Amino acid sequence: MKHVLVIGGSSGIGKQLVHDLHEKGYAITIASRSAKKAEGLPNGVQRQEYDVTGNSQLEVPEELHGLVYCPGTINLRPFERISMDNLQHELQINYLGAVKVIQQCVKALKKSGQGSVVLFSTVAVQTGMPFHSSISAAKGAVEGLTRSLAAEYAPAIRFNAVAPSLTDTPLAEGLLSNHKKREANASRHPLKRVGEARDTSKMACYLLSDDARWISGQVFKVDGGMSDLRTL
Repeated sequence: MKHVLVIGGSSGIGKQLVHDLHEKGYAITIASRSAKKAEGLPNGVQRQEYDVTGNSQLEVPEELHGLVYCPGTINLRPFERISMDNLQHELQINYLGAVKVIQQCVKALKKSGQGSVVLFSTVAVQTGMPFHSSISAAKGAVEGLTRSLAAEYAPAIRFNAVAPSLTDTPLAEGLLSNHKKREANASRHPLKRVGEARDTSKMACYLLSDDARWISGQVFKVDGGMSDLRTL
């Protein structure tokens, strides 16, 4: 049975991914700050408390077939109001945390002989958006990391990233807190709705699977057409 470690699997896209992977018969471990008290997870999921911003050591299985790093932030500010502390926070959660986790998991992923790592970027990296400078910079680093590690660890480990647009998760609740906000954000997308967690989790699930065995070093847009389409 293939074993996947999901960092941040207790809510949002990560939680949906845990359900999708469970349906496909994977063994799953989640690691997050609230892993032990997270509700609504499938039976049999292993849990460990882990804070990507802290100094705790991640407990990594001896052999690992998949790793998904889900932690992220949505802190939109005018550029002139971004402090160095703000930027460091964005980098720590979105990029440096991923680096730390991957370094701890590489040995176990190599041992499987067919490891797959999925990271998360954002539509705001490839499409310039106001007030997104700190998050787009941090996620831009994630995209660079994805491609570099895909080259460095081929053929033993595949690395890919998913770049969603606004998705209805607890992280985005401030942007979708009422009908007016939801409608306004939906109208910005050519497909006229905001994303659902399963839209992104299905892509991540695919990239972890053997069906994606010839795919590495790619960034997949799951954004309702936001980045590439202009409807008349």
